[in-house]
Amino acid sequence: MNTWAMAVLVGWLMLVTHHDLAHRRVPNSLVLVGAAMALVSLSVGAQPLGLAWPQALLGGALAFGALLCLHAAGLMGAGDVKFAGALGLWMGAAALPGIWLITSVLGLAHALLWLALRRQPTWLPRLAGALDNPAPPAAQRRRHIPLAAYLAFGTLGLMALGGAG
Repeated sequence: MNTWAMAVLVGWLMLVTHHDLAHRRVPNSLVLVGAAMALVSLSVGAQPLGLAWPQALLGGALAFGALLCLHAAGLMGAGDVKFAGALGLWMGAAALPGIWLITSVLGLAHALLWLALRRQPTWLPRLAGALDNPAPPAAQRRRHIPLAAYLAFGTLGLMALGGAG
């Protein structure tokens, strides 16, 4: 495992997480930096999980393609799809099911808690506000679940459990 590349990956995941939680969007610049760094790490033989080009490219294509279908159905934003593609370059295809499982559990918990607090906002008003969409309604579509952040959490969780690579 390459330590500097792992630090770059974790730092990138933290930046994306912060931006998605704070603004409910992932800027193209962050996605491009992450994808470029994944390709650089592959090029110099410093991929943190020891993936080869075919594994990384397959991971990027599968992640992008799978989430693109969900985006086409109106279930997620385009930033989430692009982030997933870049994330797939880092993690490879074999890690995707574990990441998606953890992400799904986190997203479901977020949605259920958001629905409960929406009905009874007096329970925990600050938590209800944090779970809601912080962007102004005019500038944002109906997106309450920060999926890119949960993909990043799922990735970090899988790495911590030793299920990546």
